[in-house]
Amino acid sequence: MSDNSRAAGAAAVTVVLWASAFVAIRSAGGHFSPGALALGRLLVASLALGVMWLVSGDGWPPRAAWPGILGSGVLWFGLYMITLNWGEREVDAGTAAMVVTIGPILIALLGGWLLREGLPRRLGAGMAVSLAGAIVVGISESGGGRTSVIGVVLCLVAAVCYAAGVVFQKPALGHASAVQVTTFGCFAGTVACLPFAGQLVSQLGSAPVSDTLNVVYLGLFPTMLGFTTWAYALARTPSPKMGATTYAVPGLVVIMSWLILGQVPGWLTIVGGALCLAGVAVTRSRSARKAVPVPPAVPVPPAVPVPPAVPAPSASPAPSVAAAAEGRPR
Repeated sequence: MSDNSRAAGAAAVTVVLWASAFVAIRSAGGHFSPGALALGRLLVASLALGVMWLVSGDGWPPRAAWPGILGSGVLWFGLYMITLNWGEREVDAGTAAMVVTIGPILIALLGGWLLREGLPRRLGAGMAVSLAGAIVVGISESGGGRTSVIGVVLCLVAAVCYAAGVVFQKPALGHASAVQVTTFGCFAGTVACLPFAGQLVSQLGSAPVSDTLNVVYLGLFPTMLGFTTWAYALARTPSPKMGATTYAVPGLVVIMSWLILGQVPGWLTIVGGALCLAGVAVTRSRSARKAVPVPPAVPVPPAVPVPPAVPAPSASPAPSVAAAAEGRPR
């Protein structure tokens, strides 16, 4: 299997796990506050990632990787999770989905500008299709619900933190492994969420078992495994292309809600989900290159053997006049 195929497989695992996180968050968010939910999720992930890091034997990240690790850890693992959890309490799911989809666009713009990764036309076209699909999904799920200005602002902050976290993480992966970047980024996010430790302890005491298991699931799979496979793929893929891949999440959420929660989607939701997946397919496809015809080879006649040159006989020098006169041989 080629390196590109492994990166595409890792990205696919990531989007499936992140899509499943929305189902778990909707359940656990009914009992846990935004900060407590983020801290609980990160604590579970930190324990699992710490074990994986020790087993891997990767050691400490080099000094050059630390700015990216700390930036992505605080912004993405920490602030993004808190603001997203909080924003979804203030607005309906459809509005939140529409606002957060700004994230991949910001990744493409920041990646092309700061990381000089460019923005190919095929990638831009696929992102436009996926963005349209995400908006359709958001409209179909809003159901005319209440829209809060603070909720929209919080979701916008979450999208900016997500994009900035990816842009911070990309250079760090040039100096450290995916396990190192994910593990220590999660540690940094956990430290940033420690002010919510009191809320987490008090809410754990009265939390239903199902909600507690959802927090554990969020830490082990979408966070520990999902962020590790993301880092592996990001190290081998331009960040704009990886950001566009996450547009598959809304479409997968529609499918999972249908299969797991029994929430039958409407036709508008199905259309939007299909657009999301189609746009991602466009961004992951390769442009067909026109084959340049190669002229047929002209046969070369066999070389005619050349006979070896016959050496010319050496001319003997003429006898001197004195020698001839004396009659003796020279």
